[in-house]
Amino acid sequence: MKSSFQPRSALDADSVRLAYRRWARFYDSVFGGVSAFGRRQAVTAVNALPGEKVLEVGVGTGLALPLYNKNKRITGIDLSEDMLERARQRVVREHLSNVDDLAEMDAEATIFEDNSFDIAVAMFVASVVPHPDALLKELKRVVRPGGHILFVNHFLAQDGLRLKVERAMASASRSLGWHPDFAIETLLPPEDMQRATIRPVPPLGLFTLVTLPQNKDT
Repeated sequence: MKSSFQPRSALDADSVRLAYRRWARFYDSVFGGVSAFGRRQAVTAVNALPGEKVLEVGVGTGLALPLYNKNKRITGIDLSEDMLERARQRVVREHLSNVDDLAEMDAEATIFEDNSFDIAVAMFVASVVPHPDALLKELKRVVRPGGHILFVNHFLAQDGLRLKVERAMASASRSLGWHPDFAIETLLPPEDMQRATIRPVPPLGLFTLVTLPQNKDT
């Protein structure tokens, strides 16, 4: 039985690629400011955690890359080669020597070995991938026991006008490249909801930062 929290309009990898090919040139100017608070909160949290090997899932145009501490070694992956090319240009332009690799890769099925990273952070990705449960499973595989998985994302409002607006926008998911009606329960099963630290990102609370510690006996 499918979860009642599933978004109403399904996305697939091809529709995501097409959407972000359209957005690549304008992403920084259109979405960069809106998502800046969430991005900074997520990287601040990553910088405060132990471990140096970081996987950034959905690295996009690399907006977050200059924010990491220099002692963090960053590997970024994205489904959009158009976005990745802009991220590579940013690495060169800003002399980001702690970025180890930027690769086109499906976040639901990466090529990394088990326990490859200390931290994985997915910014504005959970509502984009076709199968959020597969994304979470894959991040649990590649992050070592005792490491951390972080998400910053927009999640469906619980009630009020925002809930109505997000439900109304759901039919445009394929064009937008993300799900406006994405509920946090779609991503996190109950046992992970209990373990995770979940807090809204100021100033408007449109985004939420989720920090999920990996069990040391995983």
